[in-house]
Amino acid sequence: MKRVNYPSVSEWPMLLQRPSFDSSNLNEVVGEVLRNVRNRGDEAVREFGLKFDKVAINELEVTSKEISDSENSISLDLKQAINLSCANITAFHRAQDTHLPIVETMPGVTCWQKSLPIEKVGLYIPGGTAPLFSTVLMLALPAKIAGCREIILCTPPNAEGDVHPAVLYAAKVAGVSRVFKIGGVQAIAAMAYGTESVPKVYKIFGPGNQYVTAAKQLVSLREVAIDMPAGPSEVEVLADETAIPAFVASDLLSQAEHGKDSQAILITTSSELADAVEKEVFKQLELLPRKELATVSIGNSKIIVVKNMTEAIEATNEYAPEHLIIATKDPHRISDGIYNAGSIFLGNLTPESAGDYASGTNHTLPTNGYAKMYSGVNLDSFRKKITYQEITPEGLRNIGPAIEIMAETESLTAHKNAVSLRMKEL
Repeated sequence: MKRVNYPSVSEWPMLLQRPSFDSSNLNEVVGEVLRNVRNRGDEAVREFGLKFDKVAINELEVTSKEISDSENSISLDLKQAINLSCANITAFHRAQDTHLPIVETMPGVTCWQKSLPIEKVGLYIPGGTAPLFSTVLMLALPAKIAGCREIILCTPPNAEGDVHPAVLYAAKVAGVSRVFKIGGVQAIAAMAYGTESVPKVYKIFGPGNQYVTAAKQLVSLREVAIDMPAGPSEVEVLADETAIPAFVASDLLSQAEHGKDSQAILITTSSELADAVEKEVFKQLELLPRKELATVSIGNSKIIVVKNMTEAIEATNEYAPEHLIIATKDPHRISDGIYNAGSIFLGNLTPESAGDYASGTNHTLPTNGYAKMYSGVNLDSFRKKITYQEITPEGLRNIGPAIEIMAETESLTAHKNAVSLRMKEL
């Protein structure tokens, strides 16, 4: 890890940069796949599946038998863990289903809002180096609670043309409508445009590599909505001298093992803690099965020692981490100063892993600094709000003259007439 001691504020923008990659031909590659799937449907999806995932798939949709068989293909312990996670995620997201009041803005003028589900949503679940069945729960459960009528899931198959049974079991318990063996850009295209097999959806959710992210952003310009712009995963630990070095190191490494482009940052007021964490990181790194991936990521990661907690908080808000672990003497007080973060984990006993899997909060979060303006996925992500209003004769008398003069001032005579004609009837 790169160590930086007591940087000046002017150095923060450079220090807090995310890892970059060559994107010169990214949109060209992604655009070609999108155009082909839009024009040729399933045929193009199969071609790109063979090209990128190295597997030929005849039947793109997972059968009901494959889904039912998944329950017998994973251990009882894993099923119980998934069920526990499912219960906690459901409890947390169901609590977000709040009642919206009816408001009488003035006598005779009533306004209200109704929250309605997005009818058709698409979920993208990466395959890559690990089966992310936890992401199925994080996306499908709130979609189901929100009342989405159709929940479509796309995920890349393995070399044998199968979807990992844990992904299928999670899809089954979370209420996914249909599952397709499609990965990468072609999956985003299929859900955005629709094909002979895959229904067109209205909003697409889920993480992915830079190609998937670019595809989501491109289709969102015209075809569908997306959850958020998302890049490689990241974590920051904000710590003082009370943090436990082994815990901090494990949190940094749990992020680093996601992939080579992940980033982990420690910002601390304690030089002694920084020394201890640095040693502990390399000690634990040697024991990881995904050591090769994590080593590259750790090379992109930093330990930054600052003068005081005020600087630590300011640097954190500038970085706007996806995940923020506050390992300090009084984490609640420190968290009051944080306004840019995707999800916050308080205290030495609250690892990021809890939010990733089973505490109940959602792990689909804004990355790459987007926590400055985006929320993580929540129940409202799967809903839209429609406003209603109703005006009585008393209300029209009260509000009509204001509307007339405002419309007249804007030279919108028909707008004024719509009120004036009604007022005359009264």
